[in-house]
Amino acid sequence: MIKLYNLFPLLAGEFKNWESHIDRAAAMGFDWIFVNPVQRTGASGSLYSIADYFQLNPAFVSKRSLRTPNSQLKAINSIASSHYGVRMMTDLVINHCAIDSKLTRQHPEWFVHDQHGKIKHPSCVEDDGTEVVWYDLAQFDHVNSKDSEGLYRYMVRIVEHYISLGFSGFRCDAAYQIPHQLWNRLIGNIKRRFPDVMFIAETLGCSEQQCRQTAQAGFDYIFNSSKWWDFSSPWLIDQYHQYRDAVVPSISFPESHDTQRLFHDSDQNVEVLKQRYLFSAVFSAGVMMPMGYEFGFKKPLHVVNTTPDDWETTDIDLTDFITQVNHFKSKYKVFQEDGPINIISDDNTPVLFMWKASNCQEQEALILLNKDPWNKHHFFSDDLYHHVQSDKQLQDLSIEYPLDFLPTPYEFGLNPGMARVMVAA
Repeated sequence: MIKLYNLFPLLAGEFKNWESHIDRAAAMGFDWIFVNPVQRTGASGSLYSIADYFQLNPAFVSKRSLRTPNSQLKAINSIASSHYGVRMMTDLVINHCAIDSKLTRQHPEWFVHDQHGKIKHPSCVEDDGTEVVWYDLAQFDHVNSKDSEGLYRYMVRIVEHYISLGFSGFRCDAAYQIPHQLWNRLIGNIKRRFPDVMFIAETLGCSEQQCRQTAQAGFDYIFNSSKWWDFSSPWLIDQYHQYRDAVVPSISFPESHDTQRLFHDSDQNVEVLKQRYLFSAVFSAGVMMPMGYEFGFKKPLHVVNTTPDDWETTDIDLTDFITQVNHFKSKYKVFQEDGPINIISDDNTPVLFMWKASNCQEQEALILLNKDPWNKHHFFSDDLYHHVQSDKQLQDLSIEYPLDFLPTPYEFGLNPGMARVMVAA
């Protein structure tokens, strides 16, 4: 199980400002802090356009501190671990670097070149067939480089450097675009010396084959697409079973730094925030949430333009709700694994009725979720115990209006977006 809080560095600002955010995340029960790239960027200013992997972004360095930039980062990472009991994770961006990085001049053989001999920019094709090209990036050649060993050793140095600064986990950006053989070698090499270091693959948008190959290359977790589920279509459950077949647990998230803010997209409906976070936490082994979600922030996190001045003042505070969800996720194994899942309800019903079990089936859970965040809907069951396999008593863990006793028959009026969570353990 992993509970990730995404501390977005451009919103948090200098390293010395991070502790208050780490404190809040730890108090909510998050056990990992994920930080987007902290390295010096290229001219575009994008966090993901890294010009120097061994220099830190000046935006995060306190000029008044007597400590070196590396010492400042190492100090806050140490505080997170020793004082708050959370581990620090950062992005590992090795599919590309900034086009204006000195690496493109020092080691042109490390990069993909186009038909004219120029270093190639990464690109992708969107659903409508439009090609998007990132002109501020240069694509590393992990397949045909004439100095593949030198490039590989450089990547190992990057990982070792950030481990030395106090990071013990890496979210591997666009992991599926890098050969799984390289990941297998890199992760195996690092884990032999640092067995507790965790690697998470960012695989959103890739094919089923790419996802499976990447997932099985030594990664501890991959991200799933539950954020976009409508609570009815079969595709998410199909994806979930594919990941289970690959024997790699997955991480859900209600929003990320790559998406619009959910509070904005939901017409400022706080019930959607609660609904989506709770579902993310119970659905898969891991959960991730970006900073500001707990306060209903509306401004998207931008990898170039966000600043600490974008911190919003709202009258929303979901920290207690999120704390309670994280608490029962940490307490019950059924919510810590990608165990067997079965959707009991019909696709066209307004209430999702889901059964989930731990992999050893020692624990089972029933989840009721009102798909509709605007209207109340009624749920009725002749006997909830018909849907669990054990004879253990069901406990109501619901955050709102929990019942001391679950009657037979069972009926409940679910408020907009409300969820009921019951466990037989």
